[in-house]
Amino acid sequence: MWLLGTLACAQETAPDGLWVQIEARLNREDAAERAQAYAEVFPDIAGFRLASGWFAIVLGPYPADTALERLRTLRDDRMIPADSFIAQGAAFRSQFWPQTPADPPAAVPEPSPPAAETPDASPETAPLQAPAPAAQPTNETPEAARAAEAALSQADREALQTALQWFGHYSAAIDGRIGPGSRAAIAAWQTAQGAEPTGVLTSAQRETLVAAHRAAIADLGLTRVTEPEAGIEIDLPLGLVEFDGYEPPFVRYRARGDSGVQVLLISEPGDQATLFGLYDLMQSLAVVPPGGERDRTDRAFSIRSRDGQIESYTKAELSGGLIKGFTLVWPIDEQDRIARVLAAMQASFRPVGDRALDPGLAPLPEDQRQGLLTGLDLRRPALSRSGFFIDAEGTVLTTTEVLQNCTQVTIEADLQMDLALSDPASGLAVLRPHRPLAPAAFATFQQAPERVGAEVAVAGYSFEDALPAPAMTFGRIDALQGLAGETGLKRLAISALPGDAGGPVVDGTGTVIGMLLPRDTSGPRQLPEGVAFAVTSQAITDVLSARDIDITASAARGALPPEDLTRAARDMTVLVSCWK
Repeated sequence: MWLLGTLACAQETAPDGLWVQIEARLNREDAAERAQAYAEVFPDIAGFRLASGWFAIVLGPYPADTALERLRTLRDDRMIPADSFIAQGAAFRSQFWPQTPADPPAAVPEPSPPAAETPDASPETAPLQAPAPAAQPTNETPEAARAAEAALSQADREALQTALQWFGHYSAAIDGRIGPGSRAAIAAWQTAQGAEPTGVLTSAQRETLVAAHRAAIADLGLTRVTEPEAGIEIDLPLGLVEFDGYEPPFVRYRARGDSGVQVLLISEPGDQATLFGLYDLMQSLAVVPPGGERDRTDRAFSIRSRDGQIESYTKAELSGGLIKGFTLVWPIDEQDRIARVLAAMQASFRPVGDRALDPGLAPLPEDQRQGLLTGLDLRRPALSRSGFFIDAEGTVLTTTEVLQNCTQVTIEADLQMDLALSDPASGLAVLRPHRPLAPAAFATFQQAPERVGAEVAVAGYSFEDALPAPAMTFGRIDALQGLAGETGLKRLAISALPGDAGGPVVDGTGTVIGMLLPRDTSGPRQLPEGVAFAVTSQAITDVLSARDIDITASAARGALPPEDLTRAARDMTVLVSCWK
């Protein structure tokens, strides 16, 4: 009600009422063209020249008790730009739309606007637009405005800087000193509102700016929340989210209404291993898309990710045996407004006390935890197959089957890979990491001839991403060519599963003698169970060398003990996942 009261007071000095300003153009002809386009949708469109020389396109006029509701409704329905705001009729000069015989377009040349620095309108700094400044009263001279400013209390000056910071114009300390930085921020705000950028606010402008900041805070419901169970203090947008319960290590806040915004407060006891496990856990959640930036150190991590629908930010830090942090999730088309929320959450976040969320506060049965991790939908790949490292930098050989219609390919769920080679004729694909890795082992390839009946093993993720490590499947070589005598293939007697495709086929020395191919189910004839095919090591060498991809020949001699063979094969094998 206080905001409506402010607007009502403003209306007393603005006989033309309150308007919703939706655009402003520097050129009159451009503004008239835009007004004509809006007039096809809105019957109450109008256009006025501002004191700054710009041309405003507005809707209205509206009474004080309905103007704000009209703005919110149209903005929520996305019928007007997100940065539309309330303007006062007293700030307008001559009307240029609708055009009337009494006001022809070219009757009087419009003055050129003064030069002014264009404000930064990037997603990170574009301000949530506020009501336009009230017209400066005729009895308030620049000297009177400075005198009124000098009489402000410390709290009033800090409130002014806080409002300028909220709208993206001020980035220095909130210290109550109106110096050059504050003057520049004031001028930028005035320019954004279509007023003369004097760097000194009139009393009406100052009231409008501070009131707009309070209105924005009220609209988002930003409230200081102290969560004693988690030991966290933070400003949360309670107009957009509401408490949803404890599901360790999270305190969950679900979207309020159709806001699409979610918050997780992160709190758990642990050490560096726990922190790294949490880092992996977060990236398996649907609210943390695979794209974006990741940063992890020994004591903290941050994840900024997005896809076509949502964007999210996660930050967590380990200190004193406690891990504290938060995740904010929002719809992709709300990034301008949510940028302010994120900044407020980052600035206000503070661990309090010496406790973390009790892991037993809301225990889940193991079967429920597997299918619905802590009440959050798991982000799952469209398809997963096996692959294996072929050099010390982390280059991976896998099957082309895993590449079908993917927007992104990863190994081990979160390491993004680039496609270096895809050869459908052989079924081979090569992936390279964005930055060099240090695999525990990589393949060395067979050079000596094989014999039919030799025992072999395949390391692979038989059940795709359901298990955290590859399994070993044992069999033998049945033939050194395909069923029709094709070279470059081995026929195996082995009971492999679809997830094993792309995995290394190794002999008793741990040497790679081929790569397992996916089972062909497209033809009219279906092979019996226990029959599989692998690309030979010679065929792999031929395909990769033609693309200048080097592999290492094996010098192994003598069979390995079973446990050493299993370890060597598993260390080189990775899960390869396709994301859509």
